[in-house]
Amino acid sequence: MNHSAHGYGLATIAADGAVLDTWYPSPGLGQPPSDSIPADLKAAERHDELRSVDIEAVSTAIDCDAPPATVPDAYLRLHLLSHRLIQPNGINLDGLYAILPNVVWTGHGPASLATIEDTRARFRAAGLHLFIHGIDKFPRMVDYIVPPGVRIADADRVRLGAHLAEGTTVMHEGFINFNAGTLGVSMIEGRLAQGVVVGDGSDVGGGASTMGTLSGGGKERVALGRRSLLGANAGLGIALGDDCIVESGLYLTAGSKVLVLNDLDDDGKPRVVKARELSGCDGVLFRRNSLTGAIEAVHREGPGVTLNAPLHGN
Repeated sequence: MNHSAHGYGLATIAADGAVLDTWYPSPGLGQPPSDSIPADLKAAERHDELRSVDIEAVSTAIDCDAPPATVPDAYLRLHLLSHRLIQPNGINLDGLYAILPNVVWTGHGPASLATIEDTRARFRAAGLHLFIHGIDKFPRMVDYIVPPGVRIADADRVRLGAHLAEGTTVMHEGFINFNAGTLGVSMIEGRLAQGVVVGDGSDVGGGASTMGTLSGGGKERVALGRRSLLGANAGLGIALGDDCIVESGLYLTAGSKVLVLNDLDDDGKPRVVKARELSGCDGVLFRRNSLTGAIEAVHREGPGVTLNAPLHGN
């Protein structure tokens, strides 16, 4: 881990003193170069009468190994991920959910959930419609950061804290959670849960899903290696190595029983293992036998997939 990081930003503070968000245009690793907040950020301080919030310039320094302690601290960690300064799972995010407040995300910026109807009334009185994107702890990434060299078909489906490497394409039904993302040129048409990392040249097919560890209490670190394919409507609960394929429609959990066709036991029959025993192995095709319904693993040679170069010319 990088042990320290810093950022100068603008915090949105509700009338009750709650910090709703913090935007850091240029965060960095290491100690801050100065205690002085840049003049352009100080000049941006103001009171927003319609949303009843104050915009205040802040300076934040954190220990990346320690858990987040405040809302500005938490937002700096999310910015470091989306600015590609730290890769997913490379910074302590323990307790993040407890720190971040639920916020009303509007076309005019964050607003307090506790007073949203009063805020709506002020906008109506001013002849304005208050457009609400959602109510959540996490905002859309593109409202804070637009990483160079990426395509995002639907901005609502990529949260702040996602890590998108250059050359990444996220199609309309693709979703990338915070602390998840890509490390190279990739096609994301399915869902990346928190903590999931996709290697260079890999494809997460339409309707495919990866398992995270937030809800189910699982301990498997789900990932895709390089040049691997998670087929359409498939699911993944282990780490795929390089040049692997999970066929369309196959949901592979850590506890799934798998016949390893290239590994015979003393009786000459394929060895049966739990899928977690194959986690991280390279060059494996996972498929379901159409006659027996059994999940099979077959060793394969050569690259798993080759992405369409013109399509990824971001």
